[in-house]
Amino acid sequence: MIALETRPQSWELREPFATARDCLTHVQVLQVELTGRGGARGRAEAAGVDYSGETPASMAAQLAGIQARLHDELTGEELLELLPAGGARNALDCALWDLRAKETGVSAAATAGFQVLHPVTTAFTIGLGSESDTRRRARAAEHYPILKLKLDAERHIEIVRIVRQERPTARLLVDANQAWSRALLERLLPPLQALGVELIEQPVARAQDESLDGLAAGVPLAADESCTDRRSLQALAGRYQYINIKLDKCGGLTEALALRTEALRRGFGLMVGNMCGSSLAMAPAFLIAQQCRYVDLDGPLLQRLDYSPAIRFEHGLMHAPRRELWG
Repeated sequence: MIALETRPQSWELREPFATARDCLTHVQVLQVELTGRGGARGRAEAAGVDYSGETPASMAAQLAGIQARLHDELTGEELLELLPAGGARNALDCALWDLRAKETGVSAAATAGFQVLHPVTTAFTIGLGSESDTRRRARAAEHYPILKLKLDAERHIEIVRIVRQERPTARLLVDANQAWSRALLERLLPPLQALGVELIEQPVARAQDESLDGLAAGVPLAADESCTDRRSLQALAGRYQYINIKLDKCGGLTEALALRTEALRRGFGLMVGNMCGSSLAMAPAFLIAQQCRYVDLDGPLLQRLDYSPAIRFEHGLMHAPRRELWG
């Protein structure tokens, strides 16, 4: 049997991180370690889906419930049947990928079909704040070519204008975290387009995606909270142009790779994102980033500390994780 250990971890953020949904000072995650029969170990980390009520404790409880079924030949495809999409399956699946890489000597990247991993440029996220905070954060991020701005129903255009003043050449993405209505979106689209915004992430509530029917948006829309696993894609067609793949939402790298393939088949553009966390959480998502137009894997950049060995970031340029970390 594969031995399973779970450990909660709290990562302190550099400063409070506010969105339309909440404000965080720490990121609570679950770290998982698997030990195979030969003594090899595989590790992973998951933050879970907080807006669905997931916590490190709830994820650990899910994993304890299936621990007796972790046999030596377990595969990621079997996990799709053992657990629902979410943080628990993500942690277990990614730890299993790492375990198999350590046991066989074949990298997770090679197993996933990537013979070479290339650096990617990640967006850097600026949370909601006062005008002075927004200006300070925009200036501090001067070396990051792509900025993602958190907005809500009251604070939107002015934030984008402020960042555009401070960073006239930066590429801008915005994320409303479900805070807008269609009417507000229609009102904001022209000024957002005029300010050079490239992508609007999850403008409306995930239960209100049908409100986007017939919208001729001059700025592409990306489904985040509305996009979970492959089963969610049908309802997004014609409403969103991009999907944001997050391993915590879809339940691990195995499903993320399948979701990527199916989304491309259906004509969606790809974005990869994160629920915050350390380099250990970002490492499996780096594989998905190889085929994404938009990459948002800046979780470690928002923290005071990181897992070791950490992924190397040169401002916005993110390098492949070392195999000692994962994969």
